[in-house]
Amino acid sequence: MLDKPSKERKSAPASRFRQLLGLGDDRDKDSALKAKKPAKEPEERKHQFATWYIFAAFLGVMLIQFLWLRFTQVETIPYSQFEQLLTDNKISEVLVGTDTIQGTLKNPFPDGRKLFYTVRVDPALADKLKEHGVTITGAPSSSFLSTILSWVLPIFVFYLIWTYGFRRMAERQGLGGLMAIGKSRAKVYVETDTKVTFRDVAGVDEAKYELQEIVAFLRDPKSFGRLGARIPKGVLLIGPPGTGKTLLARAVAGEAGVPYFSISGAEFVEMFVGVGAARVRDLFEQARKAAPCIIFIDELDALGRSRMSGAMGGYDEKEQTLNQLLAELDGFDPSTGVILLGATNRPEVLDPALLRPGRFDRQVLVDRPDRSGRLEILKVHIKKVRVAEGVDLDQIAGLTPGFTGADLANLVNEAAIVATRRNAEAVTLEDFTAAIERLVAGLEKKSRILGPAERRRVAHHEMGHALVAATLPGVDPVHKVSIIPRGVGALGYTMQRPTEDRFLLAREELENRIAVLMGGRAAEALIFDGEVTTGASDDLQRATQIAMEMVTRYGMNETIGQRTYAPPPQPFLAGTTTNPVDASDSTEREIDIAVRDLVATAFGRATDILRSRLDDLEEGARLLLVQETLTADQFPAIRSTARLAAA
Repeated sequence: MLDKPSKERKSAPASRFRQLLGLGDDRDKDSALKAKKPAKEPEERKHQFATWYIFAAFLGVMLIQFLWLRFTQVETIPYSQFEQLLTDNKISEVLVGTDTIQGTLKNPFPDGRKLFYTVRVDPALADKLKEHGVTITGAPSSSFLSTILSWVLPIFVFYLIWTYGFRRMAERQGLGGLMAIGKSRAKVYVETDTKVTFRDVAGVDEAKYELQEIVAFLRDPKSFGRLGARIPKGVLLIGPPGTGKTLLARAVAGEAGVPYFSISGAEFVEMFVGVGAARVRDLFEQARKAAPCIIFIDELDALGRSRMSGAMGGYDEKEQTLNQLLAELDGFDPSTGVILLGATNRPEVLDPALLRPGRFDRQVLVDRPDRSGRLEILKVHIKKVRVAEGVDLDQIAGLTPGFTGADLANLVNEAAIVATRRNAEAVTLEDFTAAIERLVAGLEKKSRILGPAERRRVAHHEMGHALVAATLPGVDPVHKVSIIPRGVGALGYTMQRPTEDRFLLAREELENRIAVLMGGRAAEALIFDGEVTTGASDDLQRATQIAMEMVTRYGMNETIGQRTYAPPPQPFLAGTTTNPVDASDSTEREIDIAVRDLVATAFGRATDILRSRLDDLEEGARLLLVQETLTADQFPAIRSTARLAAA
């Protein structure tokens, strides 16, 4: 693999690498660490008290038995002595039991006691032993204490095993105990814990404006409804991962100063049917008692997925839980001050009944920030690190198209790490650039040593990308070219820096992007007499993907026509797989031919450009072999000639 993250990565959204890099929002982590540990549930405390009560009662019974035997002790005599007393006619009365004989003497013992106690022995055996002068003493088969232990102790042991074994194991597996199986697991944040406000949220001004009225209602419900307005029961925050949906919900609670119930949609779904519905009821019951408050359900798609007919029908656990949520949304009065906030990045899978007016009345888009939004987000996160004077945050915002708030938070942290490694006093622009390269292209593989022939081929390959990008109009200018291996399989990369955020692309611009992707292979074929390598595999894949979308989704081919053949992609989850093309066999063949022609034409254009700039190609490859990294200032030939001509 030669250039896995090169070329289009320059303008490709950073979410394409999020799953590999494991990006997260540090703000959410800090907030979770500050959250107050919730108090134990009353039912759990009662359960623990009951355990100690049983244990104390057991000890009490043993103590009473010991004291009774001590203070009501009866003289125990051997059975042979009992027979002798009987022969001597010294016994006045006896109480014969199954195994024991208890009686009273006519004359007391020397110590003054008349009561005696002995254990019965088989008469035949007793006579035989008596003949040999053996003293006979019986052994009791059981006692009151042993009887108590035989019944109570096993029960108590099994109870302890259940309490401290199976019940705790079930709690770790997410099943909960019998006393709390229907209880909500929502974490409660009160005002002192929810320190986040709208000042901590940047880059989503439209979403904050939509949520301002929620804050106004929670602060003063009566004044807000003076004209008869009704606050929405539910507000759904939709957007890509990492854009700050959870942070926005916490900011609403922090601005309003109300309790904040936070729970994930997946925590409602359990093994036992009906448990999720019980937890929904318990959550809303807690919220009504704490009103005014906010209920925030993250990853709502895990709970509110569209109901579909199947073998389980209405008895499915997820369906029952969703039905209970719908019933609660219909039943609670919004004037009480309970606001339901939900967040998801898959709104297309939610049940229509959940999104209708009267339940989730409003949908607020929390999208990836534009350049000005990224600048504001950087200003928020830059307060946490020591930045050198003269660092242009606007330039950093321009280098990060497609980055979300979580990506930018991670970028600032990575830049601080880079500066710390080199023992710097402050974070500079070079540290931010190195952090961007690490997040987008991957970690440098300094231990991966290439041979001279491979390095020469990689240098021509990357310079081919850069020169084609510098020649064609409508292409992002080249920022840096490098032959230092990075990531999993990238032996080099070409980074382009967009000058502005783009929301629409013309057909010519897409064709130019395909030509840039094919520039690496065109350079190899031109310099090495048509011999190509596997280094362009990633380029071919992405070029084919652009050409396929042009034909099947954008209707940019005259032969195929103005219609779509591909299903719509998921709007907020980049890189997800889609269904195959929906077309007849003959149309699929025409689509294959159209895609092949687009890629072949782009390869021919790239070859013609590099043939006309062969001297620049050789000179740039030579400089790359010496310096390993080139910028437009170091090698002006890769500067965008199309933009200079237009200027």
